[in-house]
Amino acid sequence: MDYLKTVVPSQLIAERGSNLVVINPGSANIRIGLAQHDTPLNIPHCIARRTSQVPKRNVVDQMLNSQVTTSQHVERERAYDVIASLMKIPFLDEEVANNSFPRKMGRVDAFNQQNSRKDVAFSWTNVYEKEPMPSTALGEKSSSSMNHGIIKESMGQHRNTDIKELNSSERKFREFICGEEALRVSPTEPYCIHRPIRRGHLNISQHYPMQQVLEDLYAIWDWILTEKLHIPRSERNLYSAILVLPESFDNREIKEMLSIVLRDLRFASAVVHQEGLAAVFGNGLSTACVVNMGAQVTSVICVEDGVALPNTEKTLPFGGEDISRCLLWTQRHHQTWPQIRTDILTKAMDLLMLNRIKESYCEIKEGEIDAVAVVHSYEDGMPPGSHKTRLIALNVPPMGLFYPKLLVPDVYPPPPRSWFNDYEDMLEDTWHTDFPRRSDISDNFYPGINVGLPMWESYPVLTTKPKKEEKIGLAEAVTSSILSTGRIDLQRKLFCSIQLIGGVALTGGLIPAVEERVLHAIPSNEAIDMVEVLQSRTNPTYVSWKGGAVLGILDFGRDAWIHREDWIRNGIHIGSGRKYKDSYFLQAQAMCYINS
Repeated sequence: MDYLKTVVPSQLIAERGSNLVVINPGSANIRIGLAQHDTPLNIPHCIARRTSQVPKRNVVDQMLNSQVTTSQHVERERAYDVIASLMKIPFLDEEVANNSFPRKMGRVDAFNQQNSRKDVAFSWTNVYEKEPMPSTALGEKSSSSMNHGIIKESMGQHRNTDIKELNSSERKFREFICGEEALRVSPTEPYCIHRPIRRGHLNISQHYPMQQVLEDLYAIWDWILTEKLHIPRSERNLYSAILVLPESFDNREIKEMLSIVLRDLRFASAVVHQEGLAAVFGNGLSTACVVNMGAQVTSVICVEDGVALPNTEKTLPFGGEDISRCLLWTQRHHQTWPQIRTDILTKAMDLLMLNRIKESYCEIKEGEIDAVAVVHSYEDGMPPGSHKTRLIALNVPPMGLFYPKLLVPDVYPPPPRSWFNDYEDMLEDTWHTDFPRRSDISDNFYPGINVGLPMWESYPVLTTKPKKEEKIGLAEAVTSSILSTGRIDLQRKLFCSIQLIGGVALTGGLIPAVEERVLHAIPSNEAIDMVEVLQSRTNPTYVSWKGGAVLGILDFGRDAWIHREDWIRNGIHIGSGRKYKDSYFLQAQAMCYINS
C-alpha cells in the first residue's frame, strides 16, 4: 500500500502494463494492444483464406435474409417520413424544387487535407508473397528505367511484360490475409473472406462450421500478436491476457475464446471482463448506464458502484454497418448515387467506402444536410473509378438508431441446433446441480465459478433460456433498462449518467438526440425530469479497451485470473459461492476498484 501512495500513475502503467495484452473482440473490428499503450490497434476482424478452387462467392457467411419484404419496405418508408418530419426535411417522395429551400452544404475544398484524405480510393491488396531479391531488384530497375525515359517506351513495355509473366509464374499466393487487407482482396482472386463473429455471436452456420470459426479466430489473433505487437509464440508465456467481451456473448462462446487464449495462443494466464463494466472504469466512473453502439450490435447495461446489473441488459440487432446500408438505400431512392454496382454483402471494399462516407458526412441535425462527396466504384480486378456526387438527407440514416424499422437489419439465423447438444447445453436447467469442489483453487475464480472435474464434464449453464434481441429503438431500450432497476434514487442517477461508447458514438449530434429522445420515452407517471449524456474522457471507440487495461493494472491480487495449466487440466464449473443467477453469461467481476 505504501507503494501505491507514492507511485506515479504513468510509472504504474508502464511497470504493470508492459506484459498485459488487452483483447476486445467485436463483430467487425478487434481492438488489441498492450495495457501500457494509450490506444489499441483497431483492426477489421476478418480473414481471407486462399482456396484451391474458384469460389462460388467471395464471402463465406451465413445465408442472410437480405431481401426486403413488401411490409418491411412500407415500414421503412413510413419510418423515413416520421424522421423527415422531426428533422424538418421533405418526405421521402415529396417533389421539391432544387432552390425552394436552403441547403446546408458539406465543405469539400482542395485545401482541406482531411477531406482530400477522405476522397482517396482504396487499393486492391497484393495477394502474393514477397518476391525474392533478384526478382524485386529486376522489377525496380525496369520500372526506374521506364520512369526516367532511359529506354524506349516499346522496349520498356516488352521487358515489363516479360517480368510480369515471369513473376506471376514464380510468385506464391499468401495462404491467408488478415485485417483490412483481407477486405481489399479482389473478388477475382482465389480467396474467401471469413468473418468469425457476426451480430455479437460466433458466426456458426452450415456454411461456416464451428471448428473453422475457432481456427479463424486463432489465426487472426496470432497474426496480430506476431506481426503487429511483435510477441512471438515462444515469449507469450511471459504475458497475460485480458479479454474484454461484449454482453452479447453466451457461456460457451466465452469458454471457446478462453481456450484460444490459454491453450492455443499460450498466454500464461487470462481474465474475462464485461465490455460495459470495463467502459465504466475506462471513463473513471462507478455508476452509469452504458450504451455500446458497435458495427452490428447495440447493447445497453447499467452499472452500479462497479457492479453490472444483469437484469438491465438489452441487446439491439443493429449498429453502424446498418446505418451505412441505410445511407446507400437513401441515396439510391433519391437517385443521387452514381450508376455503379455497389454491393456491401459481396464486395467488402464497398462496405469500407460506405463506412468512410458515413463517418465523414452523416450527422443528426435539423434541416437539409447535403454534401458533395467522391464515390468510388470497385469493379472486379479493375482500378477504382471516381464519381463526384451530391449526397442528400445525410441526417436520416443515423436516426435509424431510434427508428430501427428504417434500417431493416439483415437476418442472421441462429446457430444449428447441434451447437447446443453438448456438455454446455445452454437450454438445460442445471443451476442446482452439485459438483465436487477443490480447496486448492480460489473460490474467487469468477463470482460463483471455480475449478473442478475433468474439462467440460457436466458443464452447466447460468440461464434457462438463450439471449433474445429487443425489437425496439435506442431510446426505449435505454429507458427500459434504467427503469428495470426499480429504485427511484438509482434511476435518477442513471438517467443523468448515460455513457455512449463504440464507433457510432462519434456521430455528430448524437448526444443531444439521445438526451431528447430518452426524455420523451420516459413514462409520464415516472418522477424523472432530467436526462444527461456524459462526455467521454477518451475516444468512445476505445473506452472499453482502456477500461480493461485499467482493471488489469489495478488487479494486484489476481484472484479471478485463470492460469493456463489449470484451464487445460481442469476447465471450470459452477460452484455454490457468490454468483449472479440472472446473468446470461459468465460474469467476470474480478474486483470492485472504483476510480474517483
